[in-house]
Amino acid sequence: MLPLGAMLLAGSFNALAQTAPSSPETTLPTVVVREQAMAPEGKDALQATETTIGKGKQQLRDIPQSVTVVTEKLIDDRNLDTLKEALKNTAGITFLAAEGGEEDIRLRGFALQATGDLFIDGMRDPAIYDRDTFNLDRMEVLRGSASMLFGRGSTGGAVNQVSKLPRLIDEHQVDLTLGNHKYVRATGDFNIKTGESAALRLNAMATKADNNGSGSSLDKKGMAVAYRHGIGEQDEVLASLYHLDNNNGINYGMPFIAPTRGATNRVLLPLEPDAYYGAASDHNKSSGTIATLGHTHRFSRDSELKTQVRVGQFERDQRSGAIRLCTQNTNAETGVVTNPQCPTAVNLGNFGANTVLTRGNHLKIQDMDNVHAQTDFNTKFEGLGFKHELIAGADVSREKRTVYAARSAAQGGVTITKPTTTVGTPDDGAWVDESTRVLRVNNQYVAQGVGAYVQDTVQVAPQWKLVGGLRYDHLTGDYDSFGLPNNAPGPVTAESYRMKVSEMSQRVGVLFQPTALHSFHASAGTSFNTSGDAYSLGASNVDTPPEKSINMEIGAKLDSADKRFTTRLAVFRSTKLNERNTDPDLPVVTLSGRRHVAGFETDISGRLTPQWEVFGSYMWIPVARVDNAAPCPTTGACTQSTPGERVGDRPSLTPEHSGTVWTTYQLTPKLRVGAGLNFRSQQKPTRVEWNVPSYVTGDLMAEYKFDFDRLTLKANLSNVTNKLYADQLYPAHYIPGAGRMLQVTASLKF
Repeated sequence: MLPLGAMLLAGSFNALAQTAPSSPETTLPTVVVREQAMAPEGKDALQATETTIGKGKQQLRDIPQSVTVVTEKLIDDRNLDTLKEALKNTAGITFLAAEGGEEDIRLRGFALQATGDLFIDGMRDPAIYDRDTFNLDRMEVLRGSASMLFGRGSTGGAVNQVSKLPRLIDEHQVDLTLGNHKYVRATGDFNIKTGESAALRLNAMATKADNNGSGSSLDKKGMAVAYRHGIGEQDEVLASLYHLDNNNGINYGMPFIAPTRGATNRVLLPLEPDAYYGAASDHNKSSGTIATLGHTHRFSRDSELKTQVRVGQFERDQRSGAIRLCTQNTNAETGVVTNPQCPTAVNLGNFGANTVLTRGNHLKIQDMDNVHAQTDFNTKFEGLGFKHELIAGADVSREKRTVYAARSAAQGGVTITKPTTTVGTPDDGAWVDESTRVLRVNNQYVAQGVGAYVQDTVQVAPQWKLVGGLRYDHLTGDYDSFGLPNNAPGPVTAESYRMKVSEMSQRVGVLFQPTALHSFHASAGTSFNTSGDAYSLGASNVDTPPEKSINMEIGAKLDSADKRFTTRLAVFRSTKLNERNTDPDLPVVTLSGRRHVAGFETDISGRLTPQWEVFGSYMWIPVARVDNAAPCPTTGACTQSTPGERVGDRPSLTPEHSGTVWTTYQLTPKLRVGAGLNFRSQQKPTRVEWNVPSYVTGDLMAEYKFDFDRLTLKANLSNVTNKLYADQLYPAHYIPGAGRMLQVTASLKF
């Protein structure tokens, strides 16, 4: 506010200097310069005006791309415990149910890649553990290409999680939440000023529940400690340590069912959203430990160099099984009948409490060790007659992932078969001894990367800015795969592959800012993602060049006169130029595919009145089309002929309408109430002809501040109607969204 106020003051003086009479006897009237106070942000508001997802702290109006910020207040208001729940509060987000993990996120219908697109404080965050929001200050979603800033990444965009930082204040808060399904969550946020320019912040969390509303138990703990020294001074140091430990259950997925005998479409099972049919021994254990050391050197008010080094260790041990309808099958060649006790087909007509369900075995056991280092330089200067805002930086990384498999009995291990269950006996307690499994290394991947970027924003006229940026990346990936015979413990066979990639990414844009309240932009950017996106390579894809994408966008950011309310809107077109497909004649992956989406999106946030606060995010994608696909081979399977992959098809997980709205009203100085909606229109799972239905869920909130105004009591009722809907989709199964949840939180500040 002060720089802007100073500018206005200087501008006023300049204007007066130009218009004032030259007579020394003239007395000038008193000049009063007023600037509207900026609205509160972060923990106190749904509106945000700044972001760090563009490298360095920037005004949202100065980024020529769409950015949605989910503030800490929105996270608190709606009781959003996980990153996945927080992401649902932005438009255009959908989830694939393939692995039960958070890495299967879609934005604008394109996958956010497991090896990129998710960040903590601007540094890459691997998607192999279940994240929690207890240490988040906010979450930022950058829509469209992000490779110029972050390197390899998807077409849809990037998500940055911003951690809570120590501040020069003594302030503490503890929260205790109780809810149905024996939900208990305790969090603590302790900020201690330790010196004139130093502070320590500690955040802690513990959560337990029998059910998260969609069939999974919860048992997780986390702690984050950060220390800043030299806050606001020329040299500032930050050291932080974060650890999250999950020992949760898992609902891997429930099967779709035919509504009638012979029907080709599928619907959801008519069951309560929180019904659980997995084995009691199924689990989804994961952990993440992240240590970060950062240094910021400020050359001046407008120039700083920020360097960060991060070491991370991550683990995932997932033992689960997709639930399936038990059906009788007869082998056409051998005549052998499997599941003779089950009907040949199950539909809603013969579905009931006695319907038998089978439980599968799906393991995802892996470790990951990462080292990242990056340095970013921001400066403003005048040169060649123009004002410049320059950002530049470089980064290096090393990521190592090891994936384990279980030996079968014939390979020296055990073969575990889970007992069946029936629809009428959820939570039957059946379990298997997962500890008897004998693990072996199945594959390992080591990726190393180096990148450098530069971007300049040039003010070419008082109201016009041009943006141009380039980034170069060089990546190598070494992949080793280890195989065993099906019926013997050895010999172990190994195959090794190496990927080498060098890519340039571009970003260009123009900003038109006629007033301090209005900013319009047009931009285009590229992105690329490599064959090793899933940390795996093989003979078919090791030599396949990266996929490339281009995003184009025209948008605006419009603030109200008092800056307490803002609107963002944009029209966009995202195109994957050379999508990977399997060559019909050779067993290799080609880049013969092409698809695109186009649409409109808008966000609203802020206060309509001093009592009335609103956040909303909406995306409309009327155009989504597969443009090119490789021809099918003359014999054998052809993935290109499956629904969603054919020319002209609408790609899966791309609903035409998606969004959310949340609003609160301060009824009295003590009482605040809120309500919200989340919605997605119908969408296709991958490789099927039919759609899952659209859904709308509603949430309510009431908060009372006691006379002792540091104590508040808040009640949240989410999914008020207990709506059954498919939240995460796969061709043969879905994971339901959480059913009705009532949670009451007591918060004490001191």
